[in-house]
Amino acid sequence: VQLQASGGGLVQAEDSLRLSCTASSRAVSNNAIGWFRQAPGKEREFVSSISWRGGSTTYADSVKGRFTISRDVAKNTIYLQMNSLKPEDTAVYYCAVGLPSYAGADSARYRYWGQGTLVTVSS
Repeated sequence: VQLQASGGGLVQAEDSLRLSCTASSRAVSNNAIGWFRQAPGKEREFVSSISWRGGSTTYADSVKGRFTISRDVAKNTIYLQMNSLKPEDTAVYYCAVGLPSYAGADSARYRYWGQGTLVTVSS
């Protein structure tokens, strides 16, 4: 399975962006897809996840109320709608496939990482 992340860019604070993560295979139908981010000099952190089959979602406290994760099953694509962006949201954003039945925040339990897409939020 390969994941292709896209949609990053340079925006100003309070702007919005929508990231996309497209899977090359429908083999992820029993898994969750997670978004993580890594800012310069910091560890990778969990942002959000969605179960492919049922659509249940999980969010990090830092993005609740601002980010929305969704899926388009027909397009094999996960979206991360990011609103009210802050400079501290600046990072490379990655998507990855969770181990079966796992949709939590532990990055060690995700595999098939995409290449990442850079989001830069200026103040």
